[in-house]
Amino acid sequence: MVEAAERGQKEAPSRRKRRAALASVGASFALTLVKFAAGLTTGSLALLSEAAHNTLDIGASAVTYVAVREADKPADEDHPFGHAKIEAVAALAQTGFLLALSVAVAVEALRRIGGEPQTVDANLFGFAAILLSIGVDVVRYLALTRLARETRSDALAADALHYSSDLVSSALVLVGLAATRWGWPHADAFAAIGVAAFIAVAGFRLGRRTIDALVDAAPKGLAEAVRATVRDVPGVAGTEFLRLRRSGALTIGELGLYVSRTLPLERVSAIKADVADAIARRWPDTALTLTADPLALDDETVLERVQVIAARRRLFVHRVAVQNVADRKSVTLDLEVDGRMSLGAAHDIASQLERAITDEIGPDIEVETHIEPMEMFEIGGSDADPSLTRAIAEALARAATRDGVLRDVHDVRVRAASNGHIVIFHCRVDPSIPVEAAHERVDAIERSIRDEFPSVVRTVGHAEPAR
Repeated sequence: MVEAAERGQKEAPSRRKRRAALASVGASFALTLVKFAAGLTTGSLALLSEAAHNTLDIGASAVTYVAVREADKPADEDHPFGHAKIEAVAALAQTGFLLALSVAVAVEALRRIGGEPQTVDANLFGFAAILLSIGVDVVRYLALTRLARETRSDALAADALHYSSDLVSSALVLVGLAATRWGWPHADAFAAIGVAAFIAVAGFRLGRRTIDALVDAAPKGLAEAVRATVRDVPGVAGTEFLRLRRSGALTIGELGLYVSRTLPLERVSAIKADVADAIARRWPDTALTLTADPLALDDETVLERVQVIAARRRLFVHRVAVQNVADRKSVTLDLEVDGRMSLGAAHDIASQLERAITDEIGPDIEVETHIEPMEMFEIGGSDADPSLTRAIAEALARAATRDGVLRDVHDVRVRAASNGHIVIFHCRVDPSIPVEAAHERVDAIERSIRDEFPSVVRTVGHAEPAR
């Protein structure tokens, strides 16, 4: 039921657009009949031009109906970005209709101006036909403009623009008929030229908008606004590229971000999600594909740069120390490698890491690497005798009491392994104490347990902040 409701919400704008397009076709057909009849009875070129204009309106509105029906089809393998541009193609066809009509009306009007004045019977039927047309076009223009804005439909926007020109041209025809009735013989022909001019202007405006959609022109001002919004998202170091284009009701594109190369993948993913949320909140009809590229920032420390270089080579380093010795820096670090690897192979890896650090930071640096085996094997084990576990737990509690900083030793576990016993315990520490100091205190207790119980080969103490 939820899926059906969501489907109904998506289809509702499409149904509204189709109904509006069909209503426009019906209105154009009715107005065409009325204006042709009025033009024939009055002999007015302006009225006949309007009737011809409405004849094209029928075709244009029919094209609009087909376009809005096809444009809402979902994307497929042949149209991976959807069918929305069909509306722009329909709008381009309307542009051709308008320009062709404006030329034809202008040519005929100029021919009449250059010849003998034509007899025009400015009767009440002609005035009534134009007033009816103006009323229908006002309703059509307002309805189509509102719906085009709500659904971001190029085809409906083209129809609305089309009928806005109809309003002006109908008003000119009305003025021409009135002037003819008052005894100006060429007023009708001049009104027809005005109609042709407004039809041409409408065609130009529509064509410019349509061509922008077809050539993937970005909405004006949107790119800079998106960049400004993205720059305010924490973690974004800059934008690499931004490509935007209209696709029916949506603005789609690609956005490339710069993020610090020291960030873990999880943090980079979170930054991309924050950027997407910021864009969606401000521009809900904008869908961008985001990519993030690493960037070396100016404020990176030597420690961060060393860690990035090691991580890039999938090497495990720790105890990285950076010293300022006179006018140069000295970097020392421990490099963990597979203990089964030959010393020669391990030394080559260390040398490559040292060269990479020197190339990254500069020749005025001293790099020394300590190679040590990585504990990467699995061992079997079982819970130790309960009496031994109790004895070690009591010894840990005494050691914590003597220390005075560590307290509440708990969750003590002792496991028997093939080469001895492994002790695991938790303790609590003042949360404000530095990590280095807490580590030293836990280390001291671990050493005391190994001294008191020779069978203990490894201790793992976990310090928790005291509440």
